[in-house]
Amino acid sequence: TFTVQEAVETIGFGRFHIALFLIMGSTGVAEAMEIMLIAVVSPLIRCEWQLQDWQVALVTTMVFFGYMVFSIVLGFLADRYGRWKILLLSFLWAAYFSLLTSFAPSYIWFVFLRAMVGGGVSGHAQGPEWNKQIIAMCSCFNLFLSLGKVFWLAGSLLIIGLASVVNPTIGWRWLIRIASIPSILLILVFKFIPESARYNVSTGNVAAALATLQMIAKMNGAAMPEGVLKEPAKGRRGRFKDLIHPKYLRTTLQIWIIW
Repeated sequence: TFTVQEAVETIGFGRFHIALFLIMGSTGVAEAMEIMLIAVVSPLIRCEWQLQDWQVALVTTMVFFGYMVFSIVLGFLADRYGRWKILLLSFLWAAYFSLLTSFAPSYIWFVFLRAMVGGGVSGHAQGPEWNKQIIAMCSCFNLFLSLGKVFWLAGSLLIIGLASVVNPTIGWRWLIRIASIPSILLILVFKFIPESARYNVSTGNVAAALATLQMIAKMNGAAMPEGVLKEPAKGRRGRFKDLIHPKYLRTTLQIWIIW
């Protein structure tokens, strides 16, 4: 018998990992564009709707409030129903509400719709984390971890560059519509992304996990390990109160402060 981890180690690094890295890394481009969008749109909506300082600040606050709330919900759902489904849902959600924002008739609607966008964008985190799990046992993991930050930088530079051209010409509403394109394009490539083999085997769907591993091996031109894929021993899943257990409390607080 062999486990998913042993299969991944046997298959090794190859074309599949590079393709997945590029696709999942691109989620950082879409996320950065949606988050940084407020910075380049705020001066324009301030003038259009005669907003005060606190009203402009509230837009950004509500984006991250939606991000905070939905990240908890979508993280729970991803553990329960799989990363693939939640990642697809998050891109559909964010793209839909981002497009709606471009038609916002008032400030109140704009704030509400951007909060919903923040909620959808929070699910994008499933992509990079999924990507890290798959390449975690590769010798070049640290290199890929560092390169992953380039996608966020690229998205930030892209939205600023677009704003300098689009805002003075056709306006901020069209900027929002254009900024939604990366999310829409990523939705189209989702059929090429498999569900996590780790997730499938943890839920007892060994056949699906095996099919994913075989597909990875084929793309990488590698051989599967011999034997039968086995399910891991069922263990208790983590709980929120584990984070504040005396054993982990110091680490938890340090991570929260850093973030």
